[in-house]
Amino acid sequence: MREIVLDTETTGFEPSEGHRIVEIGAVELFNHMPTGRTYHQYINPERAMPMEAFQVHGLGDDFLRDKPKFAEIAQDFLDFIGPDAKLVIHNAAFDMKFLNAELSWAKKPLIAADRALDTLMMARRRFPGSPASLDALCRRFNIDNSSRTLHGALLDSEILADVYLELIGGRQPGFGLSIDPVPAKNAGPAEEWRAFPRPVALPSRLTDAEAEAHAAFVAKLGEKAIWNR
Repeated sequence: MREIVLDTETTGFEPSEGHRIVEIGAVELFNHMPTGRTYHQYINPERAMPMEAFQVHGLGDDFLRDKPKFAEIAQDFLDFIGPDAKLVIHNAAFDMKFLNAELSWAKKPLIAADRALDTLMMARRRFPGSPASLDALCRRFNIDNSSRTLHGALLDSEILADVYLELIGGRQPGFGLSIDPVPAKNAGPAEEWRAFPRPVALPSRLTDAEAEAHAAFVAKLGEKAIWNR
């Protein structure tokens, strides 16, 4: 199962007001394990960076001026996320509205809403009433985020990948251990791991005395005992 942990940085809060994406960072997971593949791109927003956004991201007009416009990197981004991987995003509604606004302006296919998995909602359901920001979850799970002095899309997506894996119970919550968790390039759909019954049952380790003691115990429970069904 392929997942993309994703984060964006923007010039503001609403694409309908002309705000744009200035940075995208993404980390690939396969069977809940990082593969080492990442995507990172700074983007020229084609507008001035507001001071409050500069203070949050540290990205200024001079730095972004020679970066590609979103339309120029849109296909590379779509190629990286692929057609069906789940997108793991903290406060997914925010990033999704910006990504789909940018994709529509670039005349590219939009991303279906049901592809997004919102870790903010996951955290609020698991820890109701507790802070659910990325920094708060790092503190809860003892994840080092000391390098997060400014918001950066790739760093935040790497931290979010660790948070997500903790939210779902660990790096391999289903214990579906595989020899090669990363699919080969151009490989077909990954086959899901499943357990099969043993061809020959293991011999019983119960002694005769233990079997007799158990039978005597069950006899005292009456005919409705579960062992008599």
